[in-house]
Amino acid sequence: MNRSNVKELLQSDKFLQEVHVKGWVRTFRSNRFIALNDGSTINNIQCVVDFENTDEALLKRITTGAAVSITGTLEESQGKGQKVEINVSNLEILGDSNPEEYPIQPKKHSFEFLRENAHLRVRTNTFSAVMRVRSALSFAVHQYFQQNGFFYVNTPIITGSDAEGAGEMFKVSQFETNKAPLNEEGKVDYSQDFFGKETNLTVSGQLEAETYAMALGKVYTFGPTFRAENSNTTRHLAEFWMIEPEVAFNDLDANMDLSEDFIKYVLQYVLDNCKEDLAFLDTRLTQEEKSKPQAQRSEMSLLEKLHFVVDNNFKRVSYTEAIDILKNSKPNKKKKFQFPIEEWGADLQSEHERYLVEKHFKCPVILFDYPASIKAFYMRLNEDGKTVRAMDVLFPGIGEMVGGSQREERLDVLKEKMAALEIEEEELWWYLDTRKFGTAVHSGFGLGFERLVLFTTGMGNIRDVIPFPRTPQNAEF
Repeated sequence: MNRSNVKELLQSDKFLQEVHVKGWVRTFRSNRFIALNDGSTINNIQCVVDFENTDEALLKRITTGAAVSITGTLEESQGKGQKVEINVSNLEILGDSNPEEYPIQPKKHSFEFLRENAHLRVRTNTFSAVMRVRSALSFAVHQYFQQNGFFYVNTPIITGSDAEGAGEMFKVSQFETNKAPLNEEGKVDYSQDFFGKETNLTVSGQLEAETYAMALGKVYTFGPTFRAENSNTTRHLAEFWMIEPEVAFNDLDANMDLSEDFIKYVLQYVLDNCKEDLAFLDTRLTQEEKSKPQAQRSEMSLLEKLHFVVDNNFKRVSYTEAIDILKNSKPNKKKKFQFPIEEWGADLQSEHERYLVEKHFKCPVILFDYPASIKAFYMRLNEDGKTVRAMDVLFPGIGEMVGGSQREERLDVLKEKMAALEIEEEELWWYLDTRKFGTAVHSGFGLGFERLVLFTTGMGNIRDVIPFPRTPQNAEF
């Protein structure tokens, strides 16, 4: 007999058929009712055991966390809370679970405790829901780009360049600690290392993706990136996934169009395909918000936030206009901002971005034309010489979701910018080549996938939306 999954059985109306299902026991009550889950859905299926005719030794082995195989008849449930149930005819324990030792008991656990048991936390409703939503989002990312003529490019994880200029990169070396050979200047001689030069784990696939866009037209990367930033905030990971499309012949306006269309597509996909998980996460967030002081509570539920993004046109505002709005805003005048806005050129913080989205415009916002001094070298310089063709997409509750720009396609200007920042031309000779041979206007953006999952699930900590988080002092599992 073919094995069914729980999701299929819960949606079935073919009663009195014999079914076969395998999964893990969530609860076992009254020596009779098994709540069984196999990960296919947030919902359990009730399996009713004839305890009077079942060996007592077998009943004792039906414990939370145990893996079981069940054969029985699918019937219309007489009890409340479920439409169908399985009348068990045969039950086999596939794997025991000692109730004295199994950490994920049917009670409320703190997220800190569950992070310490990250290998088992996905057996809880919250984390199984989060990971199913993450999977659906990941599929939607590929589907969107594949349907729109993009080619998927795998850019290197090991790189010799620092795309962001941040300098917070993990070194890759084969040298043994304290045994690295030194050159005449007393510095580590990387010419003797595995790659013959200093290398790092990548912070972005953008620069390499740009070169492919200048041949294939429309490309995207979706892979792991790394940042050695010693940050323990709820928004930072040392290892995370980045979505980075690059498009030849797209200017900044087309780049903004692409980012808005892409975001709306993937969120709508999840709204259409993860209804039960989102409903559960929406309820979870509403309950969590009730425990916060009134001033800290979100004005929108999770589903309202998702529809806020999907159903509204994104407002496009220049950085200069945004600074004027923020300077004259009540929170700024009353010194309510943690980082007061005093002059043009300030780097906007999450509180400023959220004010623009949630209070002022009441829709998602795309800021563009930022000061060159606070943006990366590869962004196209505007004619005013002060601003660059950068864009950030701002979301409610989270601030910046997407960062992108029209890229600097002019060789002379790019060289000048690199020289000003002391970036060696020899290090990026290949990047400069794309400006020598058939250069053209092109644009792209980066979206941190975990930040998108964080927004979509309503979770409060980015460590809870990736299976095994990598953070300072933590590389467990």
